[in-house]
Amino acid sequence: MSSISRLLLSLFTLLIFLSLFPPTITSQSQPEQEDTPITRFQRYLRIKTAHPNPDYASAVSFFTSEVHSIGLKTLTLEFSPGKPLLLVTWPGSDPSLPSILLNSHLDSVPAEPSKWLHPPFSATRTSDGKIYARGSQDDKCIAIQYLEAIRNLRMKRKFQPLRTVHISYVPDEEIGGFDGAAKFAASKEFQDLNIGFMLDEGQASTTDEFRVFYADRSPWHLIIKAVGMPGHGSRMYDNSAMENLMKSMETISRFRENQFDLVKAKVAANSEVISVNPVYLKAGTPSPTGFVMNMQPSEAEAGLDVRLPPTADPDLLRKRIADEWAPATRNMTYQISEKGPIRDYMGRPLMTLTNESNPWWSVFKQAIIAAGGKLSRPEILASTTDARYMRQMGIPTLGFSPMINTPILLHEHNEYLKDSVFLKGIEVYESIISSLSSFKGGSVEASTQVQ
Repeated sequence: MSSISRLLLSLFTLLIFLSLFPPTITSQSQPEQEDTPITRFQRYLRIKTAHPNPDYASAVSFFTSEVHSIGLKTLTLEFSPGKPLLLVTWPGSDPSLPSILLNSHLDSVPAEPSKWLHPPFSATRTSDGKIYARGSQDDKCIAIQYLEAIRNLRMKRKFQPLRTVHISYVPDEEIGGFDGAAKFAASKEFQDLNIGFMLDEGQASTTDEFRVFYADRSPWHLIIKAVGMPGHGSRMYDNSAMENLMKSMETISRFRENQFDLVKAKVAANSEVISVNPVYLKAGTPSPTGFVMNMQPSEAEAGLDVRLPPTADPDLLRKRIADEWAPATRNMTYQISEKGPIRDYMGRPLMTLTNESNPWWSVFKQAIIAAGGKLSRPEILASTTDARYMRQMGIPTLGFSPMINTPILLHEHNEYLKDSVFLKGIEVYESIISSLSSFKGGSVEASTQVQ
């Protein structure tokens, strides 16, 4: 038999085999062809909203389509050019009651693809259910979970809320929220929503208890500068720029150690102390090969990231900076950039009560229990979220992301969320949204007093 005849016979045999035993689609590839909460989550994760060039337009288009598919209305606001904010509204039967706001930010931090097991914007779902993507925990998960919970309540359970429920998808949280939530909270559009209670993002829990946050730490950027006479590297000078800056850093280091000792001794949580961390040092006279080594500089500068819990007195810290960390008597100056509010409109710490005197807290807690969950002790978030802008308005606000038995991976390489954790979160939000939107009582003022 010729080679051509043998080839034709082989092809004929293969065609017969395929007709008798057609190939099946594996469970791994099948979900990509379906329209499920998981695949909708994956589609959102694949929209690259990472800085420095977040694709907000595609994200807003995606959510607009999804919201309209369940019969709700959207409103796109733009307080800064190219930075849209999408507002979703589910009307309640009694629009006179203060409404519920669920907030999520559209943007994410950058990712380094070479450091990841899977491409950070591929939303790869592995055989053990892990969905790898930038933003899977921070905080694209809750953005989809809000909507999926409302989809189930509205379409399957035919639930009708008493209070109106809003979802806000806001830009720029990862870079401070100044063109997003800050301008939104200060707008007439926000005032017209008549918000009575808000939920924002939280963090994963490594245990079987959900974490909840009643406050954020407030960030300060502190720059300390020292000046002095320049001179030869071999001479000893009093009050040189480098000497004064080094003395300042030693003083700051002692303060930092005292604060950290409280954490190590378990007297306070990391988020309950003032953290001070050096982020850069700048001094020296540049040369083509580096720095001039036999010349003492006339200026030296340090930058520090400072985080204040709401229980700290900002005036006392300002005095410490002026008197001890950067005293003018040592030819030193300083600049404090407060990155957001530290007190509400009545001058109170930015905190939401988490005891029985706050009826919203009681409803929230019971909703978690009704969903089969447990809450850990309420915490101050060590970092900062958009919740501060709503707390500044006196609106009771909790930070919450329903992720238990999950490593905390926000801003890290190989950020992921398990599919089972994501789906359980939808159930939890169904309980929370139905409970909060059915609540008949509640007072904003009673919920925001100092703890």
